[in-house]
Amino acid sequence: MRAPIGDFDHAVPAPDCLEELTAPVAGALRQWSGSVPAEQIVYVDTEPDWADTATFLEHYGKELLDRSANCVVVAGKRGGDTTLAACVVLSATRVDVNGAVRRQLGARKASFAPMEVATGETGMEYGGVTPIGLPDGWPVLVDSRVVDLPYVLVGSGRRRGKLLVPGKAFAELPNAVVLEGLGV
Repeated sequence: MRAPIGDFDHAVPAPDCLEELTAPVAGALRQWSGSVPAEQIVYVDTEPDWADTATFLEHYGKELLDRSANCVVVAGKRGGDTTLAACVVLSATRVDVNGAVRRQLGARKASFAPMEVATGETGMEYGGVTPIGLPDGWPVLVDSRVVDLPYVLVGSGRRRGKLLVPGKAFAELPNAVVLEGLGV
């Protein structure tokens, strides 16, 4: 199969390679529902040493910068309560943590979650966190520009491999909220 975007040697419908994914991501794909069939989500095998954005683009196509998204875990705090959430923004932007995220979560303070919290709570590897398969109840904040793209490259739950996901599928994830200006 040819990947819908990028220049990858190996691409396969994600439901056909669940063993390549972390347990939370594989579980979410097994239970997938929505207007986008799970078979339209494509797994591409990638070199884990090339996972960082600049190196990744050099090897798989510079045009992917405008078609890839980062998923980061944030922590919103109000009083003694902490809310963990995922934010999905285009790779060429950064998450507006102190504006859009703080307001959406109703938090007094918001910040990026420490690596050990992000990986421990999601069951995913650092540098590979994806919005597919997050813990139940987590808000998933998605920049509107991500939803508008035909396909978006995101993590697969591991540093090896990525998922190519139709943009509109992000708006249908559990607890997803599409926000204008989440990525700045």
